[in-house]
Amino acid sequence: MNRYAAAAFAAVVFAASGAWAQRTDFSEVDEKVADLGHNTYRIEGAGGNTTVAVGTDGIIMVDGQFAPLHDKLKEAIAKLSDKPIKYLINTHYHGDHTGGNALFAKDGATVVAHENVKKRLSEGATNGLTGAKVPPVPQEAWPTKTYKSSMTLKVKGRTAQLAHVARAHTDGDTYVYFKNANVISTGDTVTVGRYPNIDFTVGGSITGLIAAVDTYLKLADDSTMIVPGHGPMTNKAELKEYRAMLVTARDRIAQLIKDGKSEQEAVVAKPFADDFDKKVNANERQSSNFVRVIYNSLKPPAKKS
Repeated sequence: MNRYAAAAFAAVVFAASGAWAQRTDFSEVDEKVADLGHNTYRIEGAGGNTTVAVGTDGIIMVDGQFAPLHDKLKEAIAKLSDKPIKYLINTHYHGDHTGGNALFAKDGATVVAHENVKKRLSEGATNGLTGAKVPPVPQEAWPTKTYKSSMTLKVKGRTAQLAHVARAHTDGDTYVYFKNANVISTGDTVTVGRYPNIDFTVGGSITGLIAAVDTYLKLADDSTMIVPGHGPMTNKAELKEYRAMLVTARDRIAQLIKDGKSEQEAVVAKPFADDFDKKVNANERQSSNFVRVIYNSLKPPAKKS
């Protein structure tokens, strides 16, 4: 991919990732590396968190941030190891996690994801909150290795266990477990310091999000390090608190639906104003969006006439 094609691809990624990406000065982004032990690292730049597991003959990487950060992210990884990136795993299709696909693939990495990620990247989608169309991305950014329920990837000395959690943040979520490092990368099924998004137009749901967290709680012990989709590292104790918030939020919105409230009436009710909004420092838009995504993932389908 030449620089002009890369620029065009970046423009598509921006459109797929929302206005936030367009407001970001990528030249100012610093890729911050945290050592998780056992040759495993978390890298925080812009967009989703990246996890890197270094083997003796290659590297397994989880999520590639935005396309314009490819060079910075690659440089940060090169300081950890001179081995090639063999696999780049997408935890879901959103552009702040998949933006680096085409450029890392050009470098020689195999892009791996759930089969629905390839579907979303190749067909596009619609933002359920704004109605904006998320365009397809070029074929060179599609995953070339996909799976349905689970998959194991290996480089010498490292193993990544991939599994699908259904109808959670999206319909194509993957979590990655590095057992020997006791690290779980969750993608956006877990976020820290902010409300999670639920991409309900492609099958995401609050019910599936809670089920995903239940999966992680069964897998984790008190020493497990959890790399969320966004925000700082978390652990099992904090994950239990996150689950409790999701369950309470679900139940409040479910009651509003049972009471016959419309989506707008649910927003006006401000069901999270007294507690959760304050805890995550949510503004009015963020709070209303959280109400809306839960509402839309719970509301019964419209009756056919």
